[in-house]
Amino acid sequence: MSEDSLSELLTLPASARADLAIALWESLSDDERDSALSVDLAFLEELDRRWAEHLANPESAVPWESLLRKLRG
Repeated sequence: MSEDSLSELLTLPASARADLAIALWESLSDDERDSALSVDLAFLEELDRRWAEHLANPESAVPWESLLRKLRG
């Protein structure tokens, strides 16, 4: 895809861009999705570790809104 084509698509209204994204996603076969979105084993292990940590201590979770306030200072 040329940069001009992409630039033109990015000027579409948000709803049209969302529809296009969904259509593109749904055009992929399961095999294409799996191969294009392969996840590193170390990343999966880290996700598992964090999930186990959360299950062991759910009170340590920080609400998203609180985190955003902290980041925005």
